[in-house]
Amino acid sequence: MLVTGGSGFLGRHVLDGLGAADVAEVFAPRSAEYDLREHEAIRAVLADTRADVVIHLAAVVGGIGANMATPGQFFYENAIMGIQLIEESRLAGVDRFVCVGTVCAYPKHAAVPFKEDELWNGYPEETNAPYGLAKKMLLVQLQAYRQQYGFEGSYLLPVNLYGPYDNFDERTSHVIPALIKKCCEALDRGDPSITCWGTGAASREFLYVDDAAKGIVAAAQRYTGSEPVNLGSGQEITIAALTELIAELVGFDGEIVWDTSKPDGQPRRWLDTSRAESEFGFRAATDLRDGLRRTIEWYRAEQPADGTAGSAAVPGVT
Repeated sequence: MLVTGGSGFLGRHVLDGLGAADVAEVFAPRSAEYDLREHEAIRAVLADTRADVVIHLAAVVGGIGANMATPGQFFYENAIMGIQLIEESRLAGVDRFVCVGTVCAYPKHAAVPFKEDELWNGYPEETNAPYGLAKKMLLVQLQAYRQQYGFEGSYLLPVNLYGPYDNFDERTSHVIPALIKKCCEALDRGDPSITCWGTGAASREFLYVDDAAKGIVAAAQRYTGSEPVNLGSGQEITIAALTELIAELVGFDGEIVWDTSKPDGQPRRWLDTSRAESEFGFRAATDLRDGLRRTIEWYRAEQPADGTAGSAAVPGVT
């Protein structure tokens, strides 16, 4: 089995899950060995590992700011990695391909909770549309390859993930690590307030990374269908309430100021997770408060002097 992005935030948890499931011969090479943006590197890693199953996690990811700053990079590198990897996996005789997509593929104004059948009923939220569409095209490719070649590919749609080993780099991080870092630094400096992007009215659903890894492993072992499958916790929270919860858990009791000149992103994100439960028995087990507490404890223990705990999103790694 080949796992791309195995040394990244989600990847290391998936590798732990595969180990716990006694999956033999799992290969997770780093991008320094095989840069998946390069066609020949993809051919080489498939030839060298002779994998029968591929779990594709590698991606270039980031929060709203990173998506707005580098939309072309996010589109091209995510698309080129996935498209070429799927094609070369087919040519190499890979038996099964599991692709991890993104909740950013959903339409901006999708009815909540998001159902997989609504995936094509509108354009994604503009700030992360290039990333979302690049990943969404991999679903189209897998379904087309199944129809024409009989290539067995499955596609998963996880919500925003969080947990230990997340990326806490303020230039590229998602909302939970960004807020944890912001609150911890404000507490340590004795700042009277923190400033956050948007209005706080947007809502999100979050999935603890260990739960996500278990869902991916379960899908790799038991799901052979062509239809996309949501992976989530089934719980929705506004960004304002999330910020207050993180501040409480960190111990920061200063003022929370909202910079309404900055975008909120997609108005709501909340998934219908019934298909994952019915198809391969996945149901998230970690409560948001408990997951946040564990993440904050990890960040505090691992935080270096420059505050950049975690690993940034590196093409072909995360």
